[in-house]
Amino acid sequence: MERFRIEEKFFNRWAKEGNREDILVSESFEAQTSVENRLALKELGDLRGKKMLDLGCGAGEASVYFALKDAKVTACDVSVECLRLAKSLSLEFKVNIQTVKTRVEALGFPDEGFDLVYGFGVLHHIDINEAVYEIYRVLKNTGMAVFIEPLVYNPLIKIYRYMAKGVRTPTEAPITFKDIRFIGTVFKDVKHREFQFFTLLIFLHFFLVRRWNPSRERYWKKIISESERYEKAFIFLSRMDDTLFKILPCLRRFCWNTVLILRK
Repeated sequence: MERFRIEEKFFNRWAKEGNREDILVSESFEAQTSVENRLALKELGDLRGKKMLDLGCGAGEASVYFALKDAKVTACDVSVECLRLAKSLSLEFKVNIQTVKTRVEALGFPDEGFDLVYGFGVLHHIDINEAVYEIYRVLKNTGMAVFIEPLVYNPLIKIYRYMAKGVRTPTEAPITFKDIRFIGTVFKDVKHREFQFFTLLIFLHFFLVRRWNPSRERYWKKIISESERYEKAFIFLSRMDDTLFKILPCLRRFCWNTVLILRK
């Protein structure tokens, strides 16, 4: 519960201090630099009429995007202020979403209530050992969950995280392949794909050339908001990633993010 209170306090403050122009709806899923969410959309398929649960919804970008695709969206977060932002965003885009304050480890929904579950950067903020059973429980038997999460292994990213304390919570912990193996003991089908190895050179550019303070600017947001400027470089570096992983797949663990696709 102490972890819950720390996360709640942090994200309440983040939501109050945030700027509307930083909330990117279509860009978060359609920009060329949004490789993780582009894969997530491909896996989720046709969203029309689907009951979707957006865990750790934050400002509501994903919830609103899914609602625009005619999904029936329930947005959850531990932060009341984040839920207010999400509701406000939904009104701006003239879509309907339901907002619920809850912990992922103790979802107050009936069994098998959702076709799809989505989360961007939520599992590494919570107790995965508890949450995975709740996620499994609320999914229909034919359901699927997609999560985008940071990995723990890259030493340079560890340095970045140390420098970025102002935009991170002290209780978050990037996930490991051991976590993924545990998830595989609950879900019968677990696939994952890693992204962003050479593309992280753009983050280095943010720091050395643009002089953006990593403790004030969220680099993972900047790669989306600056997509048009860095699109060509990002595509080139992504192709380098793909080539490298075909030769040395063991290096995937040093990527920034992994996309998890879970099926019951």
